[in-house]
Amino acid sequence: MSHNSIGHLFRVTTWGESHGPAIGCVVDGCPPGIALTEADLQVWLEKRKPGQSRFVTQRREPDTAKILSGVFEGVTTGTPISVMIENEDQRSKDYGDIAERFRPGHADYAYFAKYGVRDYRGGGRSSARETACRVAAGAIARKVLGEAIAIRAAVVQIGPHRIDRSRFDWSETENNPFWAPDAAIVPVWEQFLDETRKAGSSTGAVVEVEAQGVPPGWGAPIYGKLDAELAGALMSINAVKGVEIGAGFEAAQLSGEDNADEMRMGPDGPEFLSNRAGGVLGGISTGQPVVARLAFKPTSSILTPRKSIDRAGNEIEVMTKGRHDPCVGIRGAPVAEAMMACVLADAYLRHRAQTGGGAFQPGRDSRS
Repeated sequence: MSHNSIGHLFRVTTWGESHGPAIGCVVDGCPPGIALTEADLQVWLEKRKPGQSRFVTQRREPDTAKILSGVFEGVTTGTPISVMIENEDQRSKDYGDIAERFRPGHADYAYFAKYGVRDYRGGGRSSARETACRVAAGAIARKVLGEAIAIRAAVVQIGPHRIDRSRFDWSETENNPFWAPDAAIVPVWEQFLDETRKAGSSTGAVVEVEAQGVPPGWGAPIYGKLDAELAGALMSINAVKGVEIGAGFEAAQLSGEDNADEMRMGPDGPEFLSNRAGGVLGGISTGQPVVARLAFKPTSSILTPRKSIDRAGNEIEVMTKGRHDPCVGIRGAPVAEAMMACVLADAYLRHRAQTGGGAFQPGRDSRS
């Protein structure tokens, strides 16, 4: 199996399966001399780990990260950083019934069609369990980016129920189990998810993620576009079926006048009057917040019988047992943050390598 890595200068490789002894990541290209401890990783893993509310899977994993290499006396050495997270609460027996069956909506059939073999225990490599590795790598990426860049995510829709944008408050995401930025939507989501869970079904969600403090100049034209690489990274998250940057699909409804982010000269450089581009123009950051939204499909593991086939070609019905998220998008928020961090860390290192890291400003540079 190839294609387990992402990034160029800041390169992340993940490894392991849902029900194997451990999962982990190797981060290559992290600069030396950056203070890094296991506690720096753990604070973000705590936000993603399962079992924190009745609205997520009840698999009990502490998700304790162990740094195996690349750090000496509390600082990075510039060599590959290897992180391991042990699996401690596997219940592989839950998946015995689907060893020869393909679960609808899962990667079961696609993996078998490609490799001729699959790890049916929780989906193996295709399980969202792998995203813990991404969160650990994202924690390292945040250390590379420094405190000047703040990355945060919020769930803005669950099923048909959207937040009220007029009540959007980032601080509210810390006060509820949904990462909701709108306090009034919380009881609505609670009732909706309780009903969904009791029915043995699932639902989708939309997560919004933004990075503030990204300076202008990151990304590259044509095939190294920041928004294209960000979209690819977010699309690689399990269960994500759609990504948009800035206004995204709504831009198709706007006029040219409404869509253009007008500019004025401020005391510290250009100031934009809107941000429908999502902080990226021509594939290069503009200095505005980088904003993306990603749509998670409903969790495919449900108790309702679904039509499928088995390895012998027989037509069957499949009902998935085990412990599953009724809405996988809830725990997708910290994963979205992590992937944003990894893409930006890579973009930062590449920009620094090519230009020295500076940005030219109108009215302040001889080339303007």
